[in-house]
Amino acid sequence: MITFEGRFSGRAAIVTGGASGLGRDVAARIIAEGGQVSLWDVNAEALEAARQETGAAHSRAIDVSDHAAVAHAAAETVAALGRIDVLVCSAGITGATAAVQDYPIDSWLRVFDINVNGLFYCCRALVPHMVEAGYGRIVNVASVAGKEGNPNASAYSASKAAVIGFTKSLGKELADKGVVANTLTPATFDSPILEQLPASQVDYMRSKIPMGRLGNVEESAAMVCFMASEECSFTTAATFDTSGGRTTF
Repeated sequence: MITFEGRFSGRAAIVTGGASGLGRDVAARIIAEGGQVSLWDVNAEALEAARQETGAAHSRAIDVSDHAAVAHAAAETVAALGRIDVLVCSAGITGATAAVQDYPIDSWLRVFDINVNGLFYCCRALVPHMVEAGYGRIVNVASVAGKEGNPNASAYSASKAAVIGFTKSLGKELADKGVVANTLTPATFDSPILEQLPASQVDYMRSKIPMGRLGNVEESAAMVCFMASEECSFTTAATFDTSGGRTTF
């Protein structure tokens, strides 16, 4: 991992889904580059392990689909770190793999509760702190599925399209307030979330990538950390691809 010494010096970040995968790698990199991080994740055991391994300053076991819990955790984290400059919303689930006519209602609702509603609750709770400070970076993790749609993944694809649209709206709202909001749209990369999918679905997604391979988490973490840094100062309401050539718009 190539790091940029001091890039996040004096900055404090919240990373949801921070116990594993992309969230954990982003958190580790922000810490390595001088920032403080609060890890949020629903898996308390994995969260504690990630906190120790990354050296995170704070952690909170939380289900982001609970809006009251998010509001409480936001206030607690601001008090613990003294400020919040960066919010990375990486928490997400894939849901069932099934055709629309067979798609389980409970899985559809849970996907939207985590991937869309939970992300909205986090942004809603933290934006006021950033606006008051006159500085902020918000990175919402979507997917190329939100642009192109994957068969037998209607809930996931639709939820990630919602994340893209939501972030475009948010970025425009905040454009004159010193706060930028952008979306990452990665193609499939090797991470624990793939354990939620059958091998046939992973093979399908790999087949759509012109580079012929899955991404790796470090590639997407590097992009997120640029988006979360002071360097990303004139781009907002935008999407950044890490897709191996799958998406070109």
